[in-house]
Amino acid sequence: MDTRFLESFVMVIEHGSVAAAARRLNLTDAAVTQRVRALEREIGTKLIGRSGRTVRATEAGAAILMHAKSLLRGVKDLRSVATEELFSGELNLGAISSALTGILPALLAGVAAKYPLLKLFITPGSSEDLYQKTTSGELDAAVIVEPQVELPKTCDWTVWREEPFVVLAPRRTKETSAHRLLETQPFIRYDRNTLGGRLAERYLQKVKIRPQDRYELDSLEAIAVLVDRGLGVSLVPDWAPPWPEGLNLRKIPLPQAFECRRIGLLWRRSSPRIRLVQALAMSASAVVSGVVRGARSSPQRRVVFTN
Repeated sequence: MDTRFLESFVMVIEHGSVAAAARRLNLTDAAVTQRVRALEREIGTKLIGRSGRTVRATEAGAAILMHAKSLLRGVKDLRSVATEELFSGELNLGAISSALTGILPALLAGVAAKYPLLKLFITPGSSEDLYQKTTSGELDAAVIVEPQVELPKTCDWTVWREEPFVVLAPRRTKETSAHRLLETQPFIRYDRNTLGGRLAERYLQKVKIRPQDRYELDSLEAIAVLVDRGLGVSLVPDWAPPWPEGLNLRKIPLPQAFECRRIGLLWRRSSPRIRLVQALAMSASAVVSGVVRGARSSPQRRVVFTN
C-alpha cells in the first residue's frame, strides 16, 4: 500500500475538502482525488462521501482513520530515526498565539539557519488543547503556559519566559493604584477558560476584589485594543512583543507579589523525534533569553507605555 494514498485520504478528512488537502500537499485536486480512489480500490470500499459542501468519512473511512494516522506517524518516525544524524525530518510543534508572534519567529529563524533539513509543522491552539495533544503523542512538543497539573512521567518541561501580571489601563487614566482601578473601572477579563485567565482570577480572589465585568475574551491583543479605546481595564500577563500598533497604554504593576504566567516547552521523552526536539530546545536557549531580557525595554513602533 502506498502511504501517499493514506496521507491524501487523511488530509481530505481533516481539512474537509479535496481542494484544501491539495493545497496542503502541494498537489492538484485531480491528483488527490486519484490517490483516494486508488486507496478505495485497494481496500475494496468507499472511504469518503459528501455532506453538502463538506467531504466526510464514510463509516468504513472513519473506521480506518485512526489506524491510517498511526501508520503515517510510524513512517515519519522511521525517517526521523534513519536521518537523525543529519537532524532532518518532520517535527510537529504546537504553540499558543502569543508565542507564535512573540517567541517563535526569532527562534525559527535560528533553527532554519542551523538545521536547514528540519521541517516543522506548527499547530496553533490553547495551552490545554496543546497539552493534551502532546501527552497523547499527536504533537512532539508544544510551547504553552506551564500546566497547573503534575506532568506525566512520559513528558519533560522547561521554562522559557516568565510574565508578571500587570493592570492595563488607558494612558489618560490618572489613577495609579492597580487595585483601585480593578475595583472601580469596567473590567475586561482574560478568559477564565485559559490558564492565564485562571491565574488572573486567582489573584483577584487572593486580594478579595470583585471587578465590574464588562467583557471576557481569550485574545490578549484584542484586550489591549479594547483598553486603549477606553472600554475598561484588564489584568493580563506582560506577554512578549510585538503588541498591536498604535496603542497608548499604561502598565501598572501589582502591589502584592504573585506568580507569573510561565511560558515554556513541553515534550514527550519517548518521541522518536526526541533528538529533533532537543535540537529545537538548544537553539531556543539564546533566543528565548534575549526575548526575556528585551521584554520590558524593546521599543514598540507607535505603541506607548507609561507607568
